Amino acid sequence: MSLPSNFDLAITGGHLVTMAEPAEIEQGSVLISGNRIAAMGADTDLPDWTADRVLHVPGMVVMPGFVNCHTHIASNILLRGLNEDVQLFEWLSTMWKLKRNFDPETLRLASLVGLAEMALAGITAFNEHFDAYSVTPEVTALGEIPLRATLGYGFADVGLYASIADWSYGALARFGDIVDAHHGALDGRLRVALSPHATYSCTERLWRCCDEVARTHGLSVHTHLSEGEQELRFVDDHYGQSPTAWLASLGVLGSHVTAAHCSMLTAADIRQLADLGVRIAHCPVSNAKLCSGTMPMKAVLEAGITVGLATDGPASHNTLDMFQEMKFCAITHKNANLDPELLPVGRMLALATRDAARAMHLEEVGTLAVGQLADLIVVDVDKPHTAPVYSVPAALVYSSRADDVVHTVVDGRVVVENRSVQGVDVPALLRELRSRALALRDRSLA
Repeated sequence: MSLPSNFDLAITGGHLVTMAEPAEIEQGSVLISGNRIAAMGADTDLPDWTADRVLHVPGMVVMPGFVNCHTHIASNILLRGLNEDVQLFEWLSTMWKLKRNFDPETLRLASLVGLAEMALAGITAFNEHFDAYSVTPEVTALGEIPLRATLGYGFADVGLYASIADWSYGALARFGDIVDAHHGALDGRLRVALSPHATYSCTERLWRCCDEVARTHGLSVHTHLSEGEQELRFVDDHYGQSPTAWLASLGVLGSHVTAAHCSMLTAADIRQLADLGVRIAHCPVSNAKLCSGTMPMKAVLEAGITVGLATDGPASHNTLDMFQEMKFCAITHKNANLDPELLPVGRMLALATRDAARAMHLEEVGTLAVGQLADLIVVDVDKPHTAPVYSVPAALVYSSRADDVVHTVVDGRVVVENRSVQGVDVPALLRELRSRALALRDRSLA
């Protein structure tokens, strides 16, 4: 094996869970040069090496970072816990009252809190459907807590969001400037996408415009689809079709599209999504909390559709915790299908890492393999709530928690070390956000 003479970062002595081949290495190391994995393997098989920095993690799990393929960070942080125990459209209406009063500094602080929560929970990449309609504060925050992100610019022009129609078309008209400024920025960690909100909030004209801009610039589209009975009734009343069938008839679905939720799909919808190569971001906790239905996971997977796991926003989850999401996803679909062999632990880990990365159009993260981007986490499974750990994957899916994450590495950079977000005074950040959030609530809902 030909290796560099020295590495930038080495993570040594851990139990590697790779999401590749071999699936597990009991005592191994990951050696990083720059932002990529340069070598890895069992400690006994690696030749002598040196590194500028070493994190020695004996007995801990080293695995790919979680990929959260559908969420809303800044906007939903400001809405977490505010309007519980209501139906989806009532919930959206209350949220919109606050969104109309957002200011850039409050959004920046909320973005930082969301990024800190994800970094501490082992989420290294996320797919943002930005529905606060001011993306710049989150871009700024990503410069301070450097996760990997695709920021989808939210668009709408009818219904609850009709007031942003002019903004939507104006932003689409100048989207080439947005691409030039941000796509591939932050050393390649930042991508932009287009996020038409939903079938009930975007007209045919807006959908076609988003599709044209996305195809012109080679960008992904990230939207909500078939999320509950109210959406199905709206689209059927207006277009006489299911949401999936209507978008397919417009020609705006394809392999560049990530569709979040898909909790109310028919067999015909599943066939269309599979034929068109659409990818799904599955949010089981949020869907259950808002009574939006249960995605037919078994049929979707059997159709060959790429599915990734996601938390949705912290207003409807209410945490950014992929450990919770894995466990809830597995038990929900096992019970719904009366099939305990559905979604085994290895598949659940894939849904939260490798498959979620593919669902948000990332090809170089989600696995531990030489040449992949160095996005990985270290999880301590030597805890009372995980003991005795007969199976590391089983412990991760069913027993581990977000606060078991010890280190988080993104793009070869240590973002969380020993449960501490590097360079960020989290308690001070929380105090300032809390003050601003209460003021936002009072002026919005008075």
